Amino acid sequence: MKLFVWDFHGTLEKGNENAVLLITNKILKNNGYHVQMSIDQNAKLYGKKWFEYFQFLLPAEGLDRCIKLQKDCVDYEKRHPEIVKSFIKPNDYSHEVLKKIRASGNDQIIITNTVRSAFLMFMQATEIEEFFPFETKVFTTNLHDRHSTLTKRTVLEDYLKGKQYESIVVIGDRGPDVELAQFINGISYLYAHPGKDFFDCEADWKIRDLREILREV
Repeated sequence: MKLFVWDFHGTLEKGNENAVLLITNKILKNNGYHVQMSIDQNAKLYGKKWFEYFQFLLPAEGLDRCIKLQKDCVDYEKRHPEIVKSFIKPNDYSHEVLKKIRASGNDQIIITNTVRSAFLMFMQATEIEEFFPFETKVFTTNLHDRHSTLTKRTVLEDYLKGKQYESIVVIGDRGPDVELAQFINGISYLYAHPGKDFFDCEADWKIRDLREILREV
């Protein structure tokens, strides 16, 4: 049996960056700032902690203020789930690939930096709950909590305790995702949406079509 380790944002979904852009700019406006995040800035920052967005956009503000703006974003997102649902979609071929991995008898999990309390909404919006039982196959690091000590590496190492796999395949759209493969002697797939640049990092495979992962099945 093989293990497939999935990132979520930018990998199994598409479109959520547009919700992030809208919410970020809404919170900036609500707090009296005249600066607005551009599409290019959003693409550069996507995947970072939300307070890091504000550190970039508002360099004169301190960390505590940026943390407060991050909380405003998370709270606004929770109060308006329709925003995320209006933008986010399953990535191209994601359901096809997940079904074939499941049918092959291999194991697959998600490790995401998202806050756990919000992630179920993302799963439902992209209709992937059937592939990943929430309590046993979905792992979150709560990255937006600056006090969180969890990392994707520690989560994966904990999951692997007492388990043996023929090989481990790691799929993500950023360096910290695919670099997990280095620690477990795994195979790394760096994904980029068609028309977008690849993140600057090393990977065994660089793909723009998730179906290429099926060579591992």
